[in-house]
Amino acid sequence: MPADNHSVFDPVTFILIGFPETEESDFWLAIPFCLMYVAALLGNSLLLFIIMTERSLHEPMYLFLSMLAAADLLLSTTTVPKMLDLFWFRAGEISFVACLTQMFFVHVSFIAESAVLVAMAFDRYVAICNPLRYTTLLTKPVIGKIGLAVLTRSFCLVFPAIFLVKQLKFCGTNLLPHTYCQLMGLARLACSDIRFIMLHGVIMALLAFGLDAALIAVSYMLVLRAVFRLPSKDARLRALRTCGSHVCVILMFYPPSFFTFFTQRLGHIIPSSILNLLGNLHLLLPPMLNPIIYGVTTQEILRKVIKLFYRCCGRNFLLN
Repeated sequence: MPADNHSVFDPVTFILIGFPETEESDFWLAIPFCLMYVAALLGNSLLLFIIMTERSLHEPMYLFLSMLAAADLLLSTTTVPKMLDLFWFRAGEISFVACLTQMFFVHVSFIAESAVLVAMAFDRYVAICNPLRYTTLLTKPVIGKIGLAVLTRSFCLVFPAIFLVKQLKFCGTNLLPHTYCQLMGLARLACSDIRFIMLHGVIMALLAFGLDAALIAVSYMLVLRAVFRLPSKDARLRALRTCGSHVCVILMFYPPSFFTFFTQRLGHIIPSSILNLLGNLHLLLPPMLNPIIYGVTTQEILRKVIKLFYRCCGRNFLLN
């Protein structure tokens, strides 16, 4: 039951209410979300399976791609099942501990994905600007340390926010007008001072997304400078083609991330239902499209996928 409007209560449970203005269409709205989630699960799982089982793909670019796929799987699996439970069965109750856990993994996934995109930009920079040192700079131990650094940074940036939210006193209502636990959405239900949480959110965004976007921009400026110094047009096109899929993923990730961040804190003109819809699409579109982009644009992965399906379909054909 919602808490009384004037009471202070210990946060035992909250109630997610999804899109308050579109409750009649929630059942049908969940269908495309479910299909996108299934596509994200299949695409990223297939990508991970191919990279793990094919020794020829145990190279820096593909190992970073496997980290991206793992982050996408964690992000979508943390949020979508509860979202579908809410839309189809109206099961919006979520405990405070579960809410904090979901919030933690959502933010860790986002920050880890941003850091992996930086690592992939560095990989392209070394491959194009210092190709002779590529195998000596990006060894498997170095890649392992980069993966550990990605996880450590994500944890260190997110944990203070979870700790600050846990100290809040809540009053007014326990209704969350979202489909998953958002940091600012939960903080705004508190009757405590949330200035430190808002400040931490800005610092987290600057140290993660802002810094990462700047590093990626610098790396690609250096890449472009090196590319346009290549002697032949074919060499320039080949070098740019190796960066194409990564650039698509970057453009799909950072603009929506910045938009979501600023509208959650500053956006009062855009209706909440539209903000919620955009926020949910931002959770689902990158995990669904990333494996498709890399599968279509990376010839090595595309060949392995075709080979895998040919092997499976050929075996089934022979059995029948």
